[in-house]
Amino acid sequence: MTSRRELAAELDIPYHFLAKILQDLSRKRLLVSQKGPSGGFALSVPPEDITLFHIIKAVDGIAFTTTCVLGFSECTPQCPCGVHDELVELRDAVYRMLARKNIAGMAHSTRKPGYLNRLKEQNEIS
Repeated sequence: MTSRRELAAELDIPYHFLAKILQDLSRKRLLVSQKGPSGGFALSVPPEDITLFHIIKAVDGIAFTTTCVLGFSECTPQCPCGVHDELVELRDAVYRMLARKNIAGMAHSTRKPGYLNRLKEQNEIS
């Protein structure tokens, strides 16, 4: 378990901003939380099973996968905006990358000290 205060300090982000994100991730069952002096947050599923898409979907939603970048309510292949075709290609590529990248793999490939060790401590990955 990792406390909000410890995580906010380690990541150097505002405590209340982090608390909102952790709450969203807990609500979507990507994290578990435990109250009390030894409480905190931990992953609810193995890190190999949590993709960037899961995280973005939990925190921001997935409107970016369906909405028109120019704001048109009717933007379809039959009635496209001026950037529809190019945007669909880019959006599909971004979705594939987000769905493919899991947090275990990112921890292994991140060259920032401490990230893989923290993930190993919290979830006993190799």
